[in-house]
Amino acid sequence: MSGDAIQGQLKSFITKQFPLARKRNLGIDDRLLGEGIIDSLGVLDIVGYLETEFSISIADDDLTPENFETIGRLTAFVERKLA
Repeated sequence: MSGDAIQGQLKSFITKQFPLARKRNLGIDDRLLGEGIIDSLGVLDIVGYLETEFSISIADDDLTPENFETIGRLTAFVERKLA
């Protein structure tokens, strides 16, 4: 699966799940946590989605702001997990 495809799926999911993401024109480098678009429960929603959608396993050690801060970073994280 290409990075663009992953990125598109993530953006679509986040826009659908989180009202604040819908109100803004969410870009791939917008700070999801830092700008309050998602909170800690939202991270858990994203983790569940990633594990189901991409058949990857996400450990507690993976739950860092570096991996979840932007759609771009989430995409890179998923690509690393799929590699």
